[in-house]
Amino acid sequence: MASNAPLQLGFVKLKKDSYIVLEGKQNADRFFIIREGQVRISKEVEVVAEEGGNILGPGDFFAVVSTMSSHSHIETARALTDVTVISVQKDQYSALIQQNNAVAMKIILQFSQRMRYLDEALSTLALKNSTENGVSHLFNVGEYYANTDQYNHAHYIYSRYLELCPQGEYSQPARQRMEKIAPFVKAAKQEVKPGESSRKYARDTMIFAEGEPGNELYIIQSGAVKIAKIAGNNEILLAILKPGDIFGEMALLESKPRTACALAYEDSVLLTVSKANFARMAATQPQIIARLTVLLAERIWLAYKQLANTLIENPLGRIYDALLLQLEKSRVNMETEKSHSFDFGLKELINMVGLSPDEGALMMRKIMENRTIQIVDDKIFALDIQDIVKQASLNSRPIRKSA
Repeated sequence: MASNAPLQLGFVKLKKDSYIVLEGKQNADRFFIIREGQVRISKEVEVVAEEGGNILGPGDFFAVVSTMSSHSHIETARALTDVTVISVQKDQYSALIQQNNAVAMKIILQFSQRMRYLDEALSTLALKNSTENGVSHLFNVGEYYANTDQYNHAHYIYSRYLELCPQGEYSQPARQRMEKIAPFVKAAKQEVKPGESSRKYARDTMIFAEGEPGNELYIIQSGAVKIAKIAGNNEILLAILKPGDIFGEMALLESKPRTACALAYEDSVLLTVSKANFARMAATQPQIIARLTVLLAERIWLAYKQLANTLIENPLGRIYDALLLQLEKSRVNMETEKSHSFDFGLKELINMVGLSPDEGALMMRKIMENRTIQIVDDKIFALDIQDIVKQASLNSRPIRKSA
């Protein structure tokens, strides 16, 4: 993304009922800020209502998710009145940040709020999980890790709960659990030194837990980080992040609890950014803000696709659709690439779509009947990408209509 190109914004006037963007259209290369008038946003299948409504007015923006993530449009935008919009090409975004930092911060904050809203919707619809969060939920997350013999993680979470709520509802059982699992804990809690900007995490170390407060975001310098959510008796894999990726920004931007757990998937080195440092970076390092915008856009695009997956009736169709979605997310060229190795195994795949243990076990057997799917080093390996496309198409109907 060019950061030193001069800013050249286009002003476009459109008549009432004009279509501005169309859902499904590929190669989104610009987004729009409304200067005058109103625009209606709609989707072919509306899984959940848009937070704040579908009518946008002056100062609002649209098509940013598709443009900044370089994916197809996820919505249709139609002029509800005569409108004037400001057209911003993707390669102009860095210049826009440099000249109008407030616009970029508004986009990032709204992205963060939308991501939290979509995360709650996914938890309810796909994972059949309540949206409870905060310190009380932190104890429940610790219970999951203790019950699954992941004592390092459980110990970390119980200790964080006691730090935050020493006289809380679960303080006594938390102390008892810590004492009971202490002989099995093999890693000490990561020591956090005030003011440090770089931090090392050994493989399988918890960085933060779902439900605890957060005042830092992280940029991965080396290694990989797993983002997971606890839903019932399952740890749901949300993402595997690599060097250059940013995470933990939602808690920092909104001063709300963490919505997921972050664990070192490999030995990792992370750059930590506090709220004060983030404000300085936003003003002086537009490339960081541009990168964060792209990553949030990617996550929102993926969340909408995952919500659409919940409407597929056939559980096998949901499985293949989830695999296809991961190929799209990874930008696999399905025209030229024949095979692909995924970052996760069968259990994680089943958990991604929120199937019950019994239904999941049945789907595992069905998937392994497909000779083009193999398990290599506990990860899914597809011998023929086109077969995934074919199976997703064959099994993804019928689709329930949203209420």
